[in-house]
Amino acid sequence: MKFMSLVCVAAMAFAAGACQSQSAPGGEGPYSEGEAPFTVTEVARFDSPWAMTFLPDRSLLVTEKSGKLKWWANGAARDVAGVPAVKDDGQGGLADVVLAPDYAASNTVYLSWIEAGSGGNSGGVVGRAKLVLDGAPHLEGLNVIWRQDKVDGDGHFSQRLAFSPDGKYLFVTSGERQKFDPAQDLKLNLGKVLRLLPDGTPAPGNPFAGKGGNSDQVWSYGHRNLYGLAFDKDGRLWEHEMGPQGGDEVNLIVEGRNYGYPIVSNGDHYDGREIPDHPTRPEFEAPKLWWNPSISPSSMLIYSGSKFPQWKGDMFITALSGQSLIRVDLDGDKATKVDRWDMETRVREVEQGPDGDIWLLEDGSGDPGGRLLRLTPKG
Repeated sequence: MKFMSLVCVAAMAFAAGACQSQSAPGGEGPYSEGEAPFTVTEVARFDSPWAMTFLPDRSLLVTEKSGKLKWWANGAARDVAGVPAVKDDGQGGLADVVLAPDYAASNTVYLSWIEAGSGGNSGGVVGRAKLVLDGAPHLEGLNVIWRQDKVDGDGHFSQRLAFSPDGKYLFVTSGERQKFDPAQDLKLNLGKVLRLLPDGTPAPGNPFAGKGGNSDQVWSYGHRNLYGLAFDKDGRLWEHEMGPQGGDEVNLIVEGRNYGYPIVSNGDHYDGREIPDHPTRPEFEAPKLWWNPSISPSSMLIYSGSKFPQWKGDMFITALSGQSLIRVDLDGDKATKVDRWDMETRVREVEQGPDGDIWLLEDGSGDPGGRLLRLTPKG
């Protein structure tokens, strides 16, 4: 496998045969030069994996888009029974998986997935259940705690999950479902970052409570397709989302702020219509970083381990069309692009392992499937 920091990435990310220059569009300064300081080891393979999370015993849960939840332990993957019926269509299917803050006592896990509605409509849901690993692994007492407003179409579900550092709140990303205007409608929970209690009810004190519909769930709005969500060491909430044609964003999420989509974007519509850039409308919260052309960011990690001490506190982003792993330096509320390593395939998910290694899931389907990769320091 070849790694490049000034990446000549695959043609599906950029123009065929073009080499990406040293500049890091939408960030300060160039990507750094030099070889990647890690070794990549293939550990397992899955079919269109979407998300993963480590258990306290160092085993791993992996979701597959088609609707399977896998428990990987001792070098083998087993199906977890009791997974809900999933609508696997377009961008939708079985999506995120995270542990409850009190997992050590409750064995509760949270999942997000797509369910069918009436008249061909569909929407994302979040559920929680007890994970039982004694005997045949299975979910027990699965209960849906949140539903996305259902519309037609098969894109922009988003559905990333993250608990606040104090464990009191569950944050959910909800895409605008390729419908544009709902991102600005506070009565709909589309195109939003939502703040809920762990039982799925709206968190008290949300900034738009009382404005009707699902406004009591909303924490921030004016978003497009949100695939990254993580808290930094100081408790700031960061998010990234796919822009339209160009304009992929990294945002610092602030309570009650409007991030502007579809009124502003640093990209344009796929049919060629221009969208005004963020600087033209300063009343909207501008992204901290953006990419043009797009990289299709798919997941986010803010590193806190000790295996790569030089990266503690940094953000890592995986890219689908960009086929890469990107490192972003965080300094308070500032973000700067630093490294970009070509992974030569679409990368769906990044996670930190219990020992501080960095783990990746490729976005593969069929044979050979999406590889589970472990990144360890060189030397």
